[in-house]
Amino acid sequence: MSEVLKIKRTEDAKDLPLPQYMSEGAAGMDLYANVKEDVVLKPGDIKLIPTGIKIELPKNYEAQIRPRSGLALNYGITLLNTPGTIDSDYRGEIKLIMINLGKEEFIIKRGQRVAQMVINQITRPKIVEVDNLSETERDVGGFGHTGI
Repeated sequence: MSEVLKIKRTEDAKDLPLPQYMSEGAAGMDLYANVKEDVVLKPGDIKLIPTGIKIELPKNYEAQIRPRSGLALNYGITLLNTPGTIDSDYRGEIKLIMINLGKEEFIIKRGQRVAQMVINQITRPKIVEVDNLSETERDVGGFGHTGI
């Protein structure tokens, strides 16, 4: 991406790393938990977890907030409203709506990698109402119409 992503840490997150890509081919950069003390997520619990960062995206870009696959597979920890969308005009702190779908309590620690952020360019097409749409081979088929 040749554009610039501006990041500002909140005052209480100066000790946390900035979001970062963990491998050369990573699409998402990891986000860190900005919690003052450990947060216990019991099975079924939903909690809002701050990341300690605010961002300024270039115009016509969005940030998608997604779960980390290892947390989902190994502990049943995921994000509600996923992927969450951060619009280019939002300047507030990024916070994560986390849920424990697992069978055990999960402890979120300060500085733990808890989600990932993917930056995408977006398009805003002109909206035109029409009377008919073009037909396709699939047409209106959906919800498993091609089999399992």
